[in-house]
Parts: sequence; structure tokens; C-alpha cells
Amino acid sequence: VDISCSYTYPSNHEIKTAFWFTKWGSDMDPKDLSSVPGYKGHIEYLGDKKSDCTLRITDLRLSDSAGYRFRFITSGEKFYGSPVSLTVTDVVLEMDPTSVSERENVTLTCRTKCTLDPITVYSWYKNGQPIPNSNTYSPVYILFSVSSEDTGRYSCANTSVSVSPSGEIVEGSSVTLTCSSDANPPVNKYTWYKTKYKKMSMRHSGQRYTIHNISSEDREGYYCEALNIIGRETIPVHINVICKYDTFGLFFAL
Repeated sequence: VDISCSYTYPSNHEIKTAFWFTKWGSDMDPKDLSSVPGYKGHIEYLGDKKSDCTLRITDLRLSDSAGYRFRFITSGEKFYGSPVSLTVTDVVLEMDPTSVSERENVTLTCRTKCTLDPITVYSWYKNGQPIPNSNTYSPVYILFSVSSEDTGRYSCANTSVSVSPSGEIVEGSSVTLTCSSDANPPVNKYTWYKTKYKKMSMRHSGQRYTIHNISSEDREGYYCEALNIIGRETIPVHINVICKYDTFGLFFAL
């Protein structure tokens, strides 16, 4: 997950140090997360620490649920950012019926406490390997007339895309697309593609992609690809772009 962050400071100040931390109090000196045991190799500063302070947490764990704050110290003063709350929830897989006999149908349901974006693709795995042609927009996966060959450990993951601002986007505006996934193993790379005339070209690498000066041609054709060590999932994106019409007057002379 990426925690977006930016900051400014007086032009006559010089940045001495900048870091994220999770524990604070009147009698506590904040510690840089990158030096805290358990976070080394688990977090990454994406920003330049001069104006962009975006933090990336990889391989999310339930224990990462906490309040996060950014701090920077200049040649003249110490500054703190507002706390950001991160809640990590687990994905639960339910099976119905819970006890199965051969030739029965089994329904698997992927549930999460998170509020998911409207564009969500569910991926299904058996013994850690993707089940071919199992991607669906529904959290339900049905095994028909099961046999001993269906024995295994099943799991699910969801990948979603959000569009900000939501709703109608006027031509000429900017829009940010965000791709998220709770895949296990975690996603290690997000890539954005655009198709035009049946040709796909890469547009951006990263979880977020901002399109500036958007046009009606951007309504469709964008895809987010989420890649982990097992495989990749691709999700199409629809952007509700409306035309920006010029106003004019119509006058009649009698």
C-alpha cells in the first residue's frame, strides 16, 4: 500500500532529516521506521524527502494496522504531519456446504471487511497456483460435481481500480487511477496500459497513474496489470468522460 504524502517548508530552511514513525507521545522520541526491527525491507520511501514523502509498505501484515505520521526536521524547526490510520484486514474464504461428498456442488465465497471499489476482479487459487479462467467480477466461485481431483487448499484475492475524482470527468481535467490488490503472495509491480487500434502500449509503472488533460478518447482502453511471483491479473478501467462544450449565443433580427 502507498501512503501519499507531500509537504512544504520555509525557503530559507534546509532539510536535515525526514522519516515516518508509528509511536508517539509527550515522553517519547519518534523513531524512523526504517531503523525499527521488523520494518527493514518492509517499507520504502518513494519520495525525495524534500517535498514528496510518500511511503510504501510491502507484503502487508495484520500487524501493520497502526497510526502513521511523518516528521521532518529543518535547520530551523521540527515539523509533524497529521496521523494516518491504516487498518489491514484479512480475506476470509467461506465454503458451502462445509462437508462435501463426491458429485456435489461446492460454493466458495471470498469475503472481506474492506469497502471494495466498484471495479473489482476476484482471482482464485488452488494450492497456491492460479486456477485457469477463474477470474470473475463476482466474489463467488462454484465447483460443480466435485471429485477427488478437486481436493486441495483454495484461496482468493481481489484486485480493484478506483478513479478519483469519481463520477463524471470533464474533458481537460486530470484524473488519478489507483490499482489495489490483496493478492498473496503480494503484488510487487503495478503497470498501466492503454489500448488503441488494437495495440497495447505501456503508459506508467506504479500503483497510481494520473492522466492530465483527459479527453473523450480516454473513456476506455486503460488496463491495470498487477504482477506477483505467481502470475498477473489485468483489469479494464472505464472513465466517465463528458465533453466540454463551448457556450454560444443565438440571436434573431426582426
